[in-house]
Amino acid sequence: MKRFLFLLLVPATLFSCAHQEKEPAAWVDPFSGTGGKIGVGHGNTFPGAAWPFGMIQLSPDNGRQGWEYCAGYHYPDSFIVGFSHTHLSGTGVGDLADISLMPTTRKIRREYFEQSPAFVKKYLSAHHIPPRSFLNRDGMQDTFQYNYLLAYRDRFSHRDEEASPGYYRVQLTDNNIRVELTASEFVGMHRYTFPDTAHHHNLILNLGFHINRDRPVQCLIKQVNDTLLTGYRFSEGWADNQHVFFAMAFSQPVTSIRYFLADRAVTDSYRGQRLAAGISFDSTANPVLLVRTAISSANTAGALANLHTADTFGWDFDALHAATRRKWNEELGKIQVSGGSPRHLTTFYTALYHSFLAPYRYSDITGTWKNYLGRVDTARGYVQYTVLSLWDIFRAEAPLLLLTQPRLYNNIIKSMLAMYRQTGSLPYWEIEGSEGGSMIGYHAVVLIADAILKNVGDFDREEAFEAMKAIANTDRKGLGWYRQYHFVPTDKERSGTVSKTIEFAYDDWCIAQVAQKLGHRQDYATYLARSQYWKNVFDSTLHIMRGRNSDGSWYEPFIPRFAQYGNPLCVEGDIWQYTFFVPQDMEGLIAAMGGPAGFEKMLDSLFTQNSELLGEDTEDVTGMVGQYAQGNEPSHHVAYLYDLIGKEWKTQYYVHKIADSLYFPGPRGLCGNEDCGQMSAWYVFSAMGFYPVNPVDGRYRLGSPLFRETQLHLPGGHIFTVKAPHLSDKNIYIRSKKLNGRPLHRSWITWQELTAGGFLELEMTANPQQTP
Repeated sequence: MKRFLFLLLVPATLFSCAHQEKEPAAWVDPFSGTGGKIGVGHGNTFPGAAWPFGMIQLSPDNGRQGWEYCAGYHYPDSFIVGFSHTHLSGTGVGDLADISLMPTTRKIRREYFEQSPAFVKKYLSAHHIPPRSFLNRDGMQDTFQYNYLLAYRDRFSHRDEEASPGYYRVQLTDNNIRVELTASEFVGMHRYTFPDTAHHHNLILNLGFHINRDRPVQCLIKQVNDTLLTGYRFSEGWADNQHVFFAMAFSQPVTSIRYFLADRAVTDSYRGQRLAAGISFDSTANPVLLVRTAISSANTAGALANLHTADTFGWDFDALHAATRRKWNEELGKIQVSGGSPRHLTTFYTALYHSFLAPYRYSDITGTWKNYLGRVDTARGYVQYTVLSLWDIFRAEAPLLLLTQPRLYNNIIKSMLAMYRQTGSLPYWEIEGSEGGSMIGYHAVVLIADAILKNVGDFDREEAFEAMKAIANTDRKGLGWYRQYHFVPTDKERSGTVSKTIEFAYDDWCIAQVAQKLGHRQDYATYLARSQYWKNVFDSTLHIMRGRNSDGSWYEPFIPRFAQYGNPLCVEGDIWQYTFFVPQDMEGLIAAMGGPAGFEKMLDSLFTQNSELLGEDTEDVTGMVGQYAQGNEPSHHVAYLYDLIGKEWKTQYYVHKIADSLYFPGPRGLCGNEDCGQMSAWYVFSAMGFYPVNPVDGRYRLGSPLFRETQLHLPGGHIFTVKAPHLSDKNIYIRSKKLNGRPLHRSWITWQELTAGGFLELEMTANPQQTP
């Protein structure tokens, strides 16, 4: 019997040790969030190669339009039209996908590029393709003619596809070409292996390719010599006035190149709005063709300088891939987890990977970048970053970066201040040197306040404070009405009046805290008073937020579960989800709901009622637990609010339920848009066992960890360790807790305790520790 038990236990022990010893990058699944459909299991992520917070996101594009293709790639698709060098991670709006390359063994033929309506109709019919699937959002047929270059697209199978941090591979079925991609901070490298039987080794460089809002307005391709092309792609879209200069080097000499515009072949010009090139190589030479591409927002010189950063690797694709893999292991290794299931390990490190993709480096190796006035500028003493999804990331993604990436965080603040100096405003949703204009609030102030109050960064505090006040005193999206009426009236502002009021109020509280720290007493009093304006849209009779008209009357009809996009009260959500967003004054909200008992009843109602949403176009409100919506950001802090009334076991129950049922490996592993790291950052914090309910107050509320041990490696060599040795699928509740060996009788830890390093010990049990 002893020998039998030994034989049973040893394999299990070896398996446990083996899966814990894998490097962090080995757990990452870049396909997570690429599948599903609108409103169900789709995170709008991309699977391609990238460096942490790098300039290049080199990934495949399926070539279709629509919400499901915001990142260029949708897992259920079976075609690829090219591999472009820029992609958004998890946004609900499509853009970028700049500088598309596609290998092919087909001939470079004029009619394939011109693609008249008659050609398109014939091609679609021959290949049994529904014409409607290729229409753009406006139903315009010109999308056929140059976006897709239908004759050069290729089929693929997921059986012949793989991805890992910094690497992507796929076998193109029709042309039998093996495609491999990797990327450094500045350079994307392609390795194309053509079949030995191929008579043509060609590349299609398609600057006319675009997705969703993006449209090219001016493009250039210039052959510098037989192994180097330069050029640019200027476009308009969500990123207004986007400039992408490129430098592209080949491992083999070009034998011929032909240029094509949208409606004709050209022999005497290589400049145009929708420009492509057919590039040919010697098919009798080496079947392996490598391409290195760098980009710049500033100019060709910047792209060339960025290209030269990879010179040390030469044409050694594997060496560059290995360097990128090491970088990813270094970054992912900042949080080490053990004592969890393989499923949880994959989900955790995939979440951390997604959290470390954006924002993207924007300034070149030389510091040059296209500034907000459209001029070439130089970032001196810092690095300029872009793609700042501030409405999303202020909640958990930015706090995670503050803990793990303080140097990057400092650069983000300096990047936002550069915009303030040039335009007079901090960003709302910055993208590629432009203000995208999406979403509400002025949440740049949250990131700045968090850094100032926690003494992170060397940026100018007084300048930052002036920038915070400036953005809080515009008339954007109802802010003028907010200052006049002390709420945003529903009869004055078209949509989202409740959401705007309560988010403005939180931002004002953040400004007040900075004013107090810097000694600006009058400003402190002003913004602290404004932070209480949330009370003006709270109905104390119903214990819920409501829209209000300018005469003080309540807006009718009142339908709390009405979540239609653009509705009068809420932005991407309903009243149930927004009622609990008062992180600056939770004591006041609890009191307004009748005290702890009333607050608990409202929270219970949120989580246990019907999940039905009323209205049309509610696809942003997903991942439902009752009326709680994990698939969009307004709900992200709510499960932790039970901690505030001594019902910690309910926080532990719901946090575990959400993390365990709405996050998992695979293409459908996210319940909503990734939103540049926010969806994943929630999971990273929650899996560690704590979460920043109010990102600025320095407290992290305790939940229920997913690992028996977590080590958070912090700047200065400090390590904060969370241990939960008796954690199991059933033991999800905390019986007792100790901080650095002493009993902890509160439901939070502080910034100071966390960053100083130490031990949080959690005694887990299967029995909820209920309190009266």
